[in-house]
Amino acid sequence: MVMRALPQNIDPPHMSRAEARKQREARNKRAKRGKKVGVLALLVLVIAVLGVGAYGALWYMDRNKAAEDFAGPGGAPVVIQINSGETASEIGATLEAKNVVASSAAFYNAAIANPSEIQKVQPGFYQVPVQSSAASALDSLVAPDSRVGSVVIAEGRQLHDSSDAQTGSLKKGIYNLISEASCVGPVSAQKCVSTDELNTAGASSDLASLGVPDWAMSSVKSVPDKDRQLEGLIAASSWDFDPTATPTEILRSLVEGSAAKYEATGILTAGSGVGMSPYQLLVAASLVEREALPGDMAKVARVIVNRLAVDQPLQFDSTVNYSLDTTEVATTDADRERVTPWNTYAMPGLPATPIASPSIDALKAVESPAAGDWLYFVTINKEGQTLFTKSYEEHLANIELAQQSGILDSGR
Repeated sequence: MVMRALPQNIDPPHMSRAEARKQREARNKRAKRGKKVGVLALLVLVIAVLGVGAYGALWYMDRNKAAEDFAGPGGAPVVIQINSGETASEIGATLEAKNVVASSAAFYNAAIANPSEIQKVQPGFYQVPVQSSAASALDSLVAPDSRVGSVVIAEGRQLHDSSDAQTGSLKKGIYNLISEASCVGPVSAQKCVSTDELNTAGASSDLASLGVPDWAMSSVKSVPDKDRQLEGLIAASSWDFDPTATPTEILRSLVEGSAAKYEATGILTAGSGVGMSPYQLLVAASLVEREALPGDMAKVARVIVNRLAVDQPLQFDSTVNYSLDTTEVATTDADRERVTPWNTYAMPGLPATPIASPSIDALKAVESPAAGDWLYFVTINKEGQTLFTKSYEEHLANIELAQQSGILDSGR
């Protein structure tokens, strides 16, 4: 057998010995770097494995902790807020933060076990007992009396209470409705924001703290009766507010939300077409709300625009009624003769403030009134039929029809 010599590192014939030595030194350095990189990669891998293991241990421990649940039955109620679009896990986290449930995961499990119940939970504020079991916390959320800070403001509602001259029934004002919705705590010891507290807050000269928008600021500053300065600035809508907030904070949340609703209609620019500022549009819309049925709103808006254009008093009974505690459709001669900042029989132009919270439809009607030359209108029967005319003589004849139907009969 022929023995072969082992390969030797022979320098290429064209290289000098110095050049060959430099190449060998470079190869040795690369080899050493390679070993270091390998050791470093191995170290990183070990750290990663240890990290995953530690994370897994923490996850396992948190998982066990998350399964904790209170036995119940629960203690004093606290108020929590649920926002639109929140998941069961997010609601559970809120409840855990408020000490209502022991863990968000326990609530999540209760929600998964009762899908029909969790679907009933709507955005808003709720009072639920602390240290409740997850299942009982879910039951509390869907209980009819758990919702707090929820108020519905109907179209045409005013800030203050009034009574009907015909029936004697009380029509609750916005402040009264807010007060009722603000009550929290056990039935035996409920705490509510009073109507007087709301009225005092609403009369503050610090209009910015009340959320009054810039486009209404100068007009509201000049309102002669500060108790009425927020009239019309709380829109007709369904509202949720934090019942644990101060009266000023509650009103600010409602006024700011209302301003956003009004601005979405185009109120900031629509007045250029009818010669009104944004605040004047709101005032006119409140008149339309109190004077017209939905189908006639655009026509009544046109009557307002036409009368203002010729400086003719509006002569709306709704403006006479505004400053009265007892109201009815038919006003008396004495009522109409009373000079107030709102009585449009006693002065030309618009009232000092809105006379109620207008609907968005009423506001849109003023922003885009119907085409017409009408200066007068009167509702002639209890079905709401309303006749419009430019002629005063025709208007007088229409009033006779209204009198014959009994719609203008007085209860006073």
